[in-house]
Amino acid sequence: MALLPPLDTIAPDLVAAGDYQRYALQRLDANALAYLQGGAADELTCQANLNVWQDWALLPRLLRDLRGGHTRCQLLGDTLQHPILLAPVAYQQLFHPQGERASALAAGVMGGGAVLSSYASTRLEDVAEVASGPLWFQLYWQGDGPRTLALAERAEAAGYKALVLTVDAPVAGIRNREQRAGFALPAGISAVNIDAPPQLPLVPAGGSAVFDGLLALAPHWADVAWLCQHSRLPILLKGILHPQDAQLAMQAGAAGVIVSNHGGRVLDSQLPAVKMLPAIRQALGPEALLLVDGGIRRGTDVLKAIALGADAVLIGRPYIHALATAGALGVAHLLKLLREELEVAMALCGCRTLADISPELLRRAGAEL
Repeated sequence: MALLPPLDTIAPDLVAAGDYQRYALQRLDANALAYLQGGAADELTCQANLNVWQDWALLPRLLRDLRGGHTRCQLLGDTLQHPILLAPVAYQQLFHPQGERASALAAGVMGGGAVLSSYASTRLEDVAEVASGPLWFQLYWQGDGPRTLALAERAEAAGYKALVLTVDAPVAGIRNREQRAGFALPAGISAVNIDAPPQLPLVPAGGSAVFDGLLALAPHWADVAWLCQHSRLPILLKGILHPQDAQLAMQAGAAGVIVSNHGGRVLDSQLPAVKMLPAIRQALGPEALLLVDGGIRRGTDVLKAIALGADAVLIGRPYIHALATAGALGVAHLLKLLREELEVAMALCGCRTLADISPELLRRAGAEL
């Protein structure tokens, strides 16, 4: 299908997510690229997230009546036109002056949802003002329950529909690419929604700055349960990879789980999230809300994720590439491309709706039927 008209003059060859990455690599400076493209340590998990989608091949079904087909889905009471959400990405003004405002605007215009990072470079209230689709707010534990709940209630007051508590990064990953580049936030860009961080405890002589310092303020399962009990918004736990942790999340009162390895940015050598998706779906049952992210670049990736047990997916770096290339218009166009790819993949596999996508469509690549 034709590109949105203004993009024809910017770049007529923007026809897939990979094209936006190519343009973003040319437009962004080394500092921003180190933050965006880099991952933990040797970036093995970053690469695995991209490669894993080739592990499954599609086995289409033909000649079915597909009239009236669509990609709509229901998430936490909202109807979205497609199952592709924008994942939380920090400091988006690094990549475009409009930052998070542009991304949220584009998500809503295209009938989708977005998750705003705790470390957004734009006030959460300002983002909510331009969003026409559902917004969720990503939370990091703020050192104690009351501080965390206060930030959650601020998001609720601004109109956010759900909280996404990220639990897989109690300490920051060791990101060598950023270290080598000497990454630093430019003047005027900061985490504007976060108050001064809580005071870390003094590390005793011979102690560990990680175990006796940072982790002394990290949340436990009891804290998750407390937050679920005290928040009026539904809470999803992001960063789950183990089926037993998924079960503990639901037992603590979570409304759902996001299977994720944080884009390969925290712990290197982790499994790609989608590898654990079937086991987590089996552990939680068919009714639990289950999302996944990591390496999604094509509509066929979205279809595979749903076939493996996801209700919806999140994308991260691809929409930031589009943001850096063409602002809100770029993000909207990227979502348009991915939705159209998903529609075509569904049509060619014999699926009229997302409910028709099942594991029977997949085979391990190279395996016998």
